[in-house]
Amino acid sequence: MTDHMLYLDITKSYGEFTLSCEATFDQGITAVFGPSGSGKSTLLDSIAGLTTPDSGHIAAFGETLYSSSPRKNVSPEKRRFGYVFQDSALFPHMSVEDNVHYGYRLTPAERRTVEMDQLISLFQLSALLERDVESLSGGETQRVALARALVTSPRLLLLDEPLASLDAAFKGPIIRYLARIWKDLQIPMVYVSHSMSEVMALAHNVLVLSDGAVVTQGRPSHVLTHPNVTALADYATLENMIEAEIATPDDDDSATILQVGPTRLTAPPSGHHPGTTVTFSLRANDILLALEPPSNISARNILEATVQDIQISGSRVFVSVDIGAMLTVEITPNALQTLHIESGQQLHLIIKSTSIILLDTPA
Repeated sequence: MTDHMLYLDITKSYGEFTLSCEATFDQGITAVFGPSGSGKSTLLDSIAGLTTPDSGHIAAFGETLYSSSPRKNVSPEKRRFGYVFQDSALFPHMSVEDNVHYGYRLTPAERRTVEMDQLISLFQLSALLERDVESLSGGETQRVALARALVTSPRLLLLDEPLASLDAAFKGPIIRYLARIWKDLQIPMVYVSHSMSEVMALAHNVLVLSDGAVVTQGRPSHVLTHPNVTALADYATLENMIEAEIATPDDDDSATILQVGPTRLTAPPSGHHPGTTVTFSLRANDILLALEPPSNISARNILEATVQDIQISGSRVFVSVDIGAMLTVEITPNALQTLHIESGQQLHLIIKSTSIILLDTPA
């Protein structure tokens, strides 16, 4: 138990539904994935102390938080976990600054590991501080909610589908902010989602639930192709969510040029200025693989890539390739055999510019 950041073995029943879950979470970002009604939010609330399990044990950072025998149940505020709800739950009668500062004032000075100025800079809130929260966009609201949860210097951040209510144009910044919470602040997260695309973009480890039971747990690429996950994941909508920088726009047709490491991609016009950091999405089944660079083709993006991993699940094959960032490409078993694809192989990707969707609204 003590070898892991978080350990739980609990049961909780509501009518005919029972959550029965034993799992261990380590440092980094752990995703809890599953369809609606699988028990994800019940699990998160149990970790937070907002829901009391019927039986079992929960321990975090070597401390028992809940035990049915001997009886123990640490109150939510003493667990020192941050929680970001789907609807953000900001105080409507307070300004942005007051919302963020509220938790900071309640945190003893000796327990503060995160400072207000640090979060205001991280989430780019300076221009929003005097705003009424009801005037914020969806993306701005989630940035404030994240800052308010982190200003209490939590040991662990719990997130219940924070992207579910956002339009696609607001998702990019939040994905980048979530990644920076772990990178810059080293605060571990438990991230609940029903989107495998979000899981692949953010998580280091994934726990899959279905009907209140654990299906599997492991690295995202392996969980993706687990036989029992096939019926739960919508592979047709599986997207790569990749961070990029706006390079010099293509003056010939007003397209946008994206820089991903050493690789450049042509995307539709965006309205973003050169140097702007953005996140784009690209469906795994919208990418074609070729052994040689094709000619006389309408697709604007012909990219060199290196095969890193191959995962097979029934009639689906997922190939992980490196273009300066990792992309997941879905192909058929027949294509895998015909092209003789192997790890370490150099391939060419064919991507239509219209398949690239920016997840950032222009400033």
